This record gives sequence, structure tokens and C-alpha cells, in this order.
Amino acid sequence: MSTGMSHVSSSARWFGTGHSTLADPAAAGAEAATAALAGREPAIVFVFCSVGYHVPELFDALREQVGTDTVIVGCTTSGQLTDGRVSRNGVAMTAWGGAGFTVGTRVARAVNDRLREAGAEAAACLSGVEDEHRALLLIADGLTGSHHDVVRGAFSVAGATIPLVGGCAGDDLTYVRTYQFHGGRDGVQIMSDAVIGVAVGSDRPLGVGIAHGWQKDGDALVVTRSRDGRVLELDGEPALDVYLRRLGIEESVLDDAAAFRQLAFHHPLGLSRRTGEDLRVIHEADRTDRSLLCLADVPQGALAWLMTSDLDSLLEGADEASGQALDALGGEPALGMLLFDCGARWVKLGDTGVRRELAAIGKRLGDVPFGGFYTTGEFARVRGALGMHHFTLVTLALA
Repeated sequence: MSTGMSHVSSSARWFGTGHSTLADPAAAGAEAATAALAGREPAIVFVFCSVGYHVPELFDALREQVGTDTVIVGCTTSGQLTDGRVSRNGVAMTAWGGAGFTVGTRVARAVNDRLREAGAEAAACLSGVEDEHRALLLIADGLTGSHHDVVRGAFSVAGATIPLVGGCAGDDLTYVRTYQFHGGRDGVQIMSDAVIGVAVGSDRPLGVGIAHGWQKDGDALVVTRSRDGRVLELDGEPALDVYLRRLGIEESVLDDAAAFRQLAFHHPLGLSRRTGEDLRVIHEADRTDRSLLCLADVPQGALAWLMTSDLDSLLEGADEASGQALDALGGEPALGMLLFDCGARWVKLGDTGVRRELAAIGKRLGDVPFGGFYTTGEFARVRGALGMHHFTLVTLALA
């Protein structure tokens, strides 16, 4: 477990982004850091990069430009974005600083077998952050069990009044290994199997948005048997058989695991919630027990649907998520926005659609800078104890 705290109480507030696709991680880090900081001392810097860039040299130039109290956090991704730029290979940095910000961090390690406890440990970063407006941001390994337990643990500490945002680290949708970053000017640790909690405090409003743009397709299904993220039966039948039949797909699609995953990204499951459907990515099928494997838990007894969407609906979801966060600022102008966009949305949107999504967000924000990454799952909770999502865009706006 490790902690960090940054208090920034002087100079004008600012929010900056930088992006580089230079092949050398050290050069890319220097280019992105110089653009994001522009000679200013940040309270926090988020570093989001593709897996091939996760080396200590990535942070060298950044660490030379930050202050003694600056916190550096981040992770590997399935893509990164800033202000209309998007890349599969590269690094994006988002930073903010100036008057009225407080940042606290806490890292939980070796979390795979104790996710609820890890969520509570990470949320302990809120201790000492007493600003009028607060949010809890989580960055987690995208491949460690049921992230709902992380949310439940964090909720046990944060309570119902502090909104939750964040995302799970990615590895270009290969599902092999992801990495998380935490440190400061004296060094940055590169970890796996970790949850990083970031307490964001501000004397001005913070706004959270969440939307996905998917709709129900066909009749409801009851999850009659499941275990964590493994769906074993739907309506009393083997889940894989029901899924293939509903889609009109032959069994032979399972001969190519990558092809099936691409297909499944276009047909997720939606779980019934009071506020709408909560989506689940299906990333694998098991022919042995005829089950579907999802990246987050699918509770037994839940009501579920196959979900469908199109480009226009997904773009509307992006606009809605951005608009919600701006509206939550209560009329104050936005300083900047942090985005957590599902990596599977990129698959559904395609490269052209992703560029249109960023253009739609940019149109909504005007000249307000924004940055973030493509995740393996998104954290967002404004009310209630639930807060793990997929195929969703989550936004955090700062006034």
C-alpha cells in the first residue's frame, strides 16, 4: 500500500493535454509531457499508453518537469485520446493544477483474491481531502476478477455522497496482462494486479456523466445459472446455445476465437437496472460447458437482453455522457474533461466512427480540453452501490 497527497493553492487553474505517437517511449513521453504541462506545475498527471510503451524511460522527461508534490498515475490501454487525437500505439497525458485543487492517492496491491478489500484500501485516499467538491477516481488492472467487488469496497468507504469514476487498464484487447502506474518526481512504479485510488478535491464543482447508446434486441432472458462473469444458463438452457440461436449464427464461428470475440463485441448482454441497462462484454465462449464468459459479474436471477446499437446511437451516447458532466457543473464553465471510453466501443464504432465520436465530444465541449483512454471496463457511480460498466463512456468534468 502506498499513498501520495498534493495540495495546490496558488496560481491560475489550468487543464492541459499532450499526445505522441513517436516510436521511442522516451521521446514520446517527452513530447506528450511538454505539451500537457507547458511549463506549469501540475497537481496530477495521468499517463495513458499502449502496452509497448510501459517502460521507465517513458516517464523520465515528465518527472523532470513536475513539482515535488505532483502525483503521477495511469495505466496501459486499448487506445488513448486527447482533444480529437486518438491512437492505438502511443501515449496521452492529461494534467491539471492551479488554485483550489487537492489530490490524494492510495495503491492496493496483489488484489486479485481480495477485490472488495482492495477497493476499500484504494478509497482510503479520501482521508484528508476535505474540499467542498470531491470525487473518487479508480484505475484498476483490467484482468483481475469481478470489478464489482472493487466498487463495493470503495463504496463502503466513500459512501453515497461522493461520485465514483474511472477505468480498467487495457492491453489492446488481448487480455494477457495490463499495467498500472503510480509515483511522482522521484520515480514511477509500474505494477500489475493493483487498484489505484485517486481522491480529487476542488473548491469548484465536479461533474460526472455516463451513457452508452445501446438498445434492447428481442425478448428478455433470465440468467438462470451463473458464476461471477461466467453465464452458464439463460432461460434454463445452455447460455452459448441460446446466444448462437438468437443471433442466427452457426457453431463454426467458435472455431476462430478472435472472430467470435469480434462478433460478440457487436452483441453484448444488457442487465436490467433501475437507471437503464448495464452492459456486459462477452469475450469468450466455452464449448465444454456451453457458457459465455463476461468481463464482469452477471448475477444469477438477473433479467438480461441481447443489445444492439448503430453509429448514430453510439454518437448520441457520447454526446449525452459529455453533456451530463457539463450540466452537473451547475452553470460554471468547464476547465477540462477526463474520459474513460470502453475499448470494445472502438471495435463497434470502427476507426471512422471513433473519429466521429471524438468530433462530437469536441463539438459539445467547444475549446475545453479533454483526454483519457480506452478501457477494459469503466467505473461510474453517482447514486447507489453499483458502478461497474462496459461499452460505456464515462466523463469527469472540472470547473
